[in-house]
Amino acid sequence: MTQCAKTATVVCGVALAALFGAPAGAQQGAENGEWRHYGGDVGNTRYSALDQINADNFSDLELVWRMKTDNFGPEPEYNFQSTPLMVDGVVYTTAGTRRAVVAVDAGTGEYLWMHRLDEGQRAEEAPRRLSGRGLAYRDTGGAGQIIYVTPGYQMIALDAATGQRIQSFGDGGIVDLMLGMDQDIDPLSGSIGLHATPLVAGDTIVIGAAHIPGSAPESMRNTKGHIRGFDADSGERKWIFHTIPGGDEYGNDTWLNESWRYTGNTGVWGQTSVDLELGIVYLPTEMPTNDYYGGHRHGDNLFSDSIVAVDVDTGERLWHYQVIHHDVWDWDFPCAPVLVDVEIEGRPGITKVIAQPSKQSWLYVLDRETGEPIWPIEERPMPPSDVPGELLAPTQPFPTKPPPYDRQGVSEDDLIDFTPELRAEALERASNFLMGPIFTPPVVADPDGPWGTLMLPSTGGGTNWPGGSVDPETGIFYQYSFTNLVSIGLVNDPERSDMDFIRGNPAGIPARDRALTIRGLPMVKPPWGRITAIDLKRGEILWQVAHGETPDNVREHPDLQGVDIPRTGRIGRVGTLITKTLVIAGEGGTFTTPTGELGAMLRAYDKDTGEEVGEVYMPAPVTGSPMTYMHEGAQYIVVAAGGGGQAGELLAYRLLD
Repeated sequence: MTQCAKTATVVCGVALAALFGAPAGAQQGAENGEWRHYGGDVGNTRYSALDQINADNFSDLELVWRMKTDNFGPEPEYNFQSTPLMVDGVVYTTAGTRRAVVAVDAGTGEYLWMHRLDEGQRAEEAPRRLSGRGLAYRDTGGAGQIIYVTPGYQMIALDAATGQRIQSFGDGGIVDLMLGMDQDIDPLSGSIGLHATPLVAGDTIVIGAAHIPGSAPESMRNTKGHIRGFDADSGERKWIFHTIPGGDEYGNDTWLNESWRYTGNTGVWGQTSVDLELGIVYLPTEMPTNDYYGGHRHGDNLFSDSIVAVDVDTGERLWHYQVIHHDVWDWDFPCAPVLVDVEIEGRPGITKVIAQPSKQSWLYVLDRETGEPIWPIEERPMPPSDVPGELLAPTQPFPTKPPPYDRQGVSEDDLIDFTPELRAEALERASNFLMGPIFTPPVVADPDGPWGTLMLPSTGGGTNWPGGSVDPETGIFYQYSFTNLVSIGLVNDPERSDMDFIRGNPAGIPARDRALTIRGLPMVKPPWGRITAIDLKRGEILWQVAHGETPDNVREHPDLQGVDIPRTGRIGRVGTLITKTLVIAGEGGTFTTPTGELGAMLRAYDKDTGEEVGEVYMPAPVTGSPMTYMHEGAQYIVVAAGGGGQAGELLAYRLLD
């Protein structure tokens, strides 16, 4: 394979069509009325062509079964993030604080079987605990297999019909993922795990890696998040991709002063995608240790904050695109790349596209055969940092299309203005912080100011792990995002970390004085949650709507009585489901409904216009992304919900006869 020249954005591509043959057909979403993959299909489109549920009847949906998770662990789980699968009339999900695997009847929710591995202290010390986001299904031509990863970072293969471990896989059905990582990892202190689901890509299972969030790590030294492919039959390792390249590997020169030797993280904590006909797996990587200070890892730090395309059978890097050089903002990729075939305006024929949502609220759109941007991405100069020891990249990539789908950077124009009094208080509070455009760097937290750098999007996004959806028939991309202000300040604290700086607050400033709220209200203007429709053919935003009802504390706020406030939208971890005619999404918070019930809504929007066309009551906010399937002539929508004192559960809706 011939390497192309290294560009400013560190892109490398090859003529993959020549290697793998004719272009593949489009990713078509979930097929045959089932939901066999976390994202509907292996391209994570989160699309189903089902249309029994539509604008005319969505509000008539009834809750027909509930799968509670209270008893799947020693205590209830309130952050139940699973998107279940449905295959051959059976719904499969992870559940509970010990991440049990549960099979239930798709029509009734009746329990069929349960599997759980008790890992003892290994699970208790794990950085990624609780139920996780789901599991993978492998079609073997027979009963099929369920593949999942435990809290203690072990991969297990189960017989889909019985829930029994497949003895020919690994060691009695178990592969210890802390082994074979090309580094020594202690099973208790190794700080590595996974919330996301495995990716079954033909005969290969791809496993990511996640760590403890790294805003204040104890050390600059941490476990590396290398990505591996395993043989789907035996569980043996087929390949490993070093996300932090070793001494003789491509990209090692982007880690100055041999910082690659001790720096950790840089895994893939979100979902991965695969184009089976091209034979390419797409890895959206995270940032290195530490999230907000890079003084111990100078350089661009490949392959952090990158989309990396690797060969599904060998793990060989085919191309990559780095979207943040030397990240100190925690804007790593949280979610799956979405694969779709689109007729791009101004380009001949059909283009095989990868669309990657981001915490930054940019949708990065690349040719998935070559890694080249569909529209120009410009390297723009950036200011240096004044944090001692920090050495920022001199430029950062700026997509020219599509435009950002949520706010970027912070100025006085972003501050709340419901009333002159609230506005004045917001201006006064904000004056203690550094404000600026996107990529304004963190600062040392000084009691005399600034106390930190105000950031939009927040460290959680923009977009977080639920990611986006696409309609493969129209090429329209749909993305939920949220607007949540945060402050990033750095402190030196040798008692907490051997790093020169970690995230912290200015000494002597009370929390109430540096709170980013004004009289209990967010300091920035709404909407605080929105859904955006993006036309991938033209790189344009078609519509945006505020998603999520205005919270009770805003509607009932004494300073806002008589003030006309449109729907504000809500902050949350919200995924979108696309059907033949609808965009469907739940709310990330509760409110008091017109009937006096405290709860949330599952809402439906017209795909073309964004007009809300229906809503259904939920007893709790969504905690997982919705899915849909057809069973015995009826279409179901199933979504995980919980929080606010209510344990997580699956809610299944359908139309009654």
